[in-house]
Amino acid sequence: MKGRVVNILKRLIFLQALVFLLSGCSLFGIGGKKPEKSPEELMNQGMSAFENGDYSYAVEAFQKLKDRYPYSKLAIQAELKVADALFKKKEFEEALESYIEFERLHPKNKSIPYVIYQQGMCNFLRISTIDRDQTSTKNALQEFKRLRKEFPENPFSLLARRNMRKCYRTLAEHEFYVGYFYFKSGYYMAALKRFEYLITHYPDLGQYGKALIYIARCKEKLAEEKSLL
Repeated sequence: MKGRVVNILKRLIFLQALVFLLSGCSLFGIGGKKPEKSPEELMNQGMSAFENGDYSYAVEAFQKLKDRYPYSKLAIQAELKVADALFKKKEFEEALESYIEFERLHPKNKSIPYVIYQQGMCNFLRISTIDRDQTSTKNALQEFKRLRKEFPENPFSLLARRNMRKCYRTLAEHEFYVGYFYFKSGYYMAALKRFEYLITHYPDLGQYGKALIYIARCKEKLAEEKSLL
């Protein structure tokens, strides 16, 4: 009887020791779920990856910070860095959406001039050749103009001014290209309207002289057509 009691006590002591050991392992992260990284750790990981050119991992780290700690003082910075990392990856559509969302959520943030500039750049870097649709050119120009209007003294506004010149030049070349296409195709009235629009809206961008020549030719062709009626 006494031996049985001793055996029971030994088992109880063993079980208590086992429970204590397992709880200790869990406490120190051994054999259990790893403790989640702090906002600071995630930010440091993201910034390190960003600086080393690993933009995919940077997006992942910043996104985790946003999702796990939305009320952290670092969450807003993480939102912006997600957009920056997407921009660096040349995923301009996704980056643009992130910059737009950042401005919507934080319209008074001190980084807004930069955010507007980046919205312009997401479009600017997608500008196609003059024979293609110029929606990206127009959108880039719109954002750069908005930046210069709202923050005229900001350094990013000065950068925007330089890019606006290229946007205007591209639009002028596009207008001439389309006008010339219409002219060669025999659509003289459509061509005339394009050339007249060009000299009115883009008079000092290298296409003015050529446009005047084709305006005269369009009028000659239209007069010839009228004489045949």
